[in-house]
Amino acid sequence: MRFGARLALAVITLAVTATACGTPQDSGSRSHTTADCGPYARYGKHPGTEVTVYAENRDREADLFEETWADFADCTGIDVQYEGDGEFEAQIQVRVDGGNAPDVAFFPQPGLLERFARDGKLKPVSAGVAALAKQGWSADWNSYATVDGTLYGTPLVANVKSFVWYSPKFFRDKGLSVPRTWSELMAVTEKFAASGVKPWCAGIESAEATGWPVTDWIEDVLLRQQGTHVYDQWVAHEIPFNDPRVIKAMDSVGSILKNDRYVNGGFGPARSMASISFQEAGTPVLSGDCAMHRQASFYADMWPKGTEIGPDKDVYTFLLPGADPANRPVLGGGVFTAVFVDRPEVRAFQEYLASADFANARMKKGPFVSANRGVDPANAATPVDRLSIQLLQDPRTQFRFDGSDLMPASVGAGTFWKGAVDWIGGASTRQVADSVERSWPSH
Repeated sequence: MRFGARLALAVITLAVTATACGTPQDSGSRSHTTADCGPYARYGKHPGTEVTVYAENRDREADLFEETWADFADCTGIDVQYEGDGEFEAQIQVRVDGGNAPDVAFFPQPGLLERFARDGKLKPVSAGVAALAKQGWSADWNSYATVDGTLYGTPLVANVKSFVWYSPKFFRDKGLSVPRTWSELMAVTEKFAASGVKPWCAGIESAEATGWPVTDWIEDVLLRQQGTHVYDQWVAHEIPFNDPRVIKAMDSVGSILKNDRYVNGGFGPARSMASISFQEAGTPVLSGDCAMHRQASFYADMWPKGTEIGPDKDVYTFLLPGADPANRPVLGGGVFTAVFVDRPEVRAFQEYLASADFANARMKKGPFVSANRGVDPANAATPVDRLSIQLLQDPRTQFRFDGSDLMPASVGAGTFWKGAVDWIGGASTRQVADSVERSWPSH
């Protein structure tokens, strides 16, 4: 969503129409196994209670969430009613304004969470959740859900966005190795183009969040070209959105994404990416119609069924390189759990979601990444998930959160996303950057 958007974390399978948007998932139809309730005793008994959850995750990802907390629900007596909506970013505001706020929401953008916290709609976390947050996550991760010194949420999902997906066999067949620097990446790009293969494929359609894959590209390249300090200044608007260094990063991205020689393998000209969903955008890598697809770790769950992931399998990843292979900046995102009501059963559920037990259990069921310190990389469902967790836990990694998710929601999930679509459609870099700068809230 860009989760993240998208997000964030928007981990959705290609069968995106399988469960109708905005309809509750039917948790009552699941047959639960008899659970060992010992691990859930700390959360108490709450028979006859219900907790409503609203998020953007649908289809398989929604099912995996429900399967993970099924034993918790059985053992505590809490009926967890989950609703996944592909229009989450737009509809959460409508629901809260209409007096129909969920008990729990999974926010794919800290900027959106901050808006509701400042409006007094969200409840600060309990002491128990705060203790788990301090134990489980770094100060940086906890700061993303902290508003004016008060913690309002905890990280639920993490992702690494700086990955380039590719076919190891296709690279080998072309006599090419994984690039370690930006100049090597561009050399590989040109070699594929010269051979008649479009080096890149991309898709930026994502319903109300359309455009976020482009903003991820821009953020990733800015982080590599200018480093963490300039990136932080830009996200906080301590330098203008249209700073010359940002213009340079956008033009570097444009040299790929707006170039018909390089994009859009398997789909059409470069502009075709505006109508290609981000979920299907990488599939031409499998057919050899394109060589590379820059997308987050959560894309592991979007390859067609049966696709094998690994260094000697159908697809694998490498980190988007920068100028110096010794530096390892990593762009990432995440989803945060926050609550709109203060009831014992809601607090118990939020506390469970903040535990390493939940994260490890969810990882065992399918692709999932958490930045929780208590997560065991061995539980990762795919080699890319394992690599992501190792990167997130490695103190040498220069991790930075998705910029559009940290910016004010009206910019990050508004004018920046929209501007990215206009840019792909032919608008100039300067025109788009100036427009986003003018839209920045004055307060």
